[in-house]
Amino acid sequence: MNFVEYPDRELMFFDLADQLASELSAALRQKDRVSFCVPGGTTPGPVFDVLSDLRLEWERVVVFLNDERWVPESSPRSNTRLLRERLLKGRAAAATLVPLYVEADEPEWRLSELSEGIEPYLPIDVLLLGMGTDMHTASLFPGADRLKEALHPEAPILVPMRAETAGEARITLSARVLSDAMACHILILGPEKRAALQRAQRLPPEEAPVRAVLANATVHWAE
Repeated sequence: MNFVEYPDRELMFFDLADQLASELSAALRQKDRVSFCVPGGTTPGPVFDVLSDLRLEWERVVVFLNDERWVPESSPRSNTRLLRERLLKGRAAAATLVPLYVEADEPEWRLSELSEGIEPYLPIDVLLLGMGTDMHTASLFPGADRLKEALHPEAPILVPMRAETAGEARITLSARVLSDAMACHILILGPEKRAALQRAQRLPPEEAPVRAVLANATVHWAE
């Protein structure tokens, strides 16, 4: 793990956006289309705002989420909705979005279809993750019903996930898919998450799921 500390959040947002764009550009020099896997939530929003206006061959970039709440895009809880509002605008509107939600009562009903949409773009070229104070990343939550399956070395691409702390049902990329990314970055803010990261390094992935992706990750932190 590589840990990078920034003097302030604004500098971190701009620097991280520049790094992500540079890695995407480097990947585009090697292949026709590249994959960019990103988190939901509000924390990466400022990074997305910067990225969305950078000059990049966005029409050759395929974007998909680390995970998604099983809610329609009309819901304020939808990660896809936030992604459209913060990243897929301006120049980045030319990127291709691969969905992690289609209309159905349960994620299990559409799992095969959604996995087939992701598979052509694996391994992930550039991955950005977040982390909660409970040491979850994507929707790999401690104590979740299918965490053991999602952490298995031969896990499927996508795993439905339910946890007491997660609210609604979710769908998440497995630890195998996340850890296979060519470049991995984790964005965290504040002293609580730094302390959680330090705890995670001493715990097994079953207790601290983020541990499953730390080995090859660069963690970006600002207070």
